Amino acid sequence: MTRRLISTGSPFETAFGYSRAVIDGDLVFVSGTTGYDYVTMTLPEDAAEQARNIFRTLDAVLTEAGSSLSRVVRAQYFVTDRSYCEPVLTVCGEVFGEIRPAAGIYVIAGLLKPEMKIEIEVTARLTRP
Repeated sequence: MTRRLISTGSPFETAFGYSRAVIDGDLVFVSGTTGYDYVTMTLPEDAAEQARNIFRTLDAVLTEAGSSLSRVVRAQYFVTDRSYCEPVLTVCGEVFGEIRPAAGIYVIAGLLKPEMKIEIEVTARLTRP
């Protein structure tokens, strides 16, 4: 299988030189994704709502890649304040409760824009017939 790039059409991808996801072999590597609605380029104030937007984006990207959220094997969560951990992890539990990928949550100094409260990065396996 050849390397394939996937885009969500976010202006950040072309401006900053990255792909939303890269398929290489039987793995899908999804870049750190923030809580924007990439159609309207709006970002909710609430960290949990940002996480829900992220999972909608991840679901669409993984589906386009030929995978799904159920095939995620690794997840990394980055939050800009400790107080966001519980609400974000609650959303993660709603999505990944039965899937239970290897995961970590990290409290970091900040993201690209101050209104960004969370970023999620995942690796998934391609769906095999």
